[in-house]
Amino acid sequence: MDSHDVRRQWADRSGEYSPAYYAHYGPDETSESVRDVLRQHLAPDASVLELGCSSGRHLAHLFEGGFTDLSGVELNADAFDVMAEQYPDLREAGTFHAAAIEDVIGDFDDDAFDAVYSVETLQHIHPDTEWVFEEIARITGEVLVTAEIEAAAADADREEREEAPDVNYVRDEFPLYYRDWGEIFGGLGFEQVERRDVKRDAVRAFRAR
Repeated sequence: MDSHDVRRQWADRSGEYSPAYYAHYGPDETSESVRDVLRQHLAPDASVLELGCSSGRHLAHLFEGGFTDLSGVELNADAFDVMAEQYPDLREAGTFHAAAIEDVIGDFDDDAFDAVYSVETLQHIHPDTEWVFEEIARITGEVLVTAEIEAAAADADREEREEAPDVNYVRDEFPLYYRDWGEIFGGLGFEQVERRDVKRDAVRAFRAR
């Protein structure tokens, strides 16, 4: 499976792990952790981008908490119809890009956003397109937050492929790559200022050096 296959599967996703699926469950503990971290480091008028925003449940939690300058990138176009239904105020107020991260991130200026975050999204970036991590660092002005599954021990309900121990396949379909985000973004000019474990996610906060 190459990077194009991975993006195609997410773009066409329905049912489990689809935009409607996440909207049904709404904000969760990870949403609260992201909001808490951003509140510690930024004012409510800070510009914030979510990578892989789906139908917007995490952004909606930020919006309800007073953040007003919100943007999102999502490659499943159905997500924005769901967002308009479930979170209409967010849909109207925010700026959204219906595209793969790889296709749009190069269009953003340096330090375009005060904060950039992802929730269980960067873990699906194919090794062929890991160049996007440097682009994420480039567009982040102050704070970067990753909430990703980093180790198999936190993801025991999924079986690893023997030939690729750093990869799991969600429902035997699309890959999840275990990465050390502290090491990756530490090497791209960011200092980790906090880490907390929320369910199976490692939530890390970084500040630009």
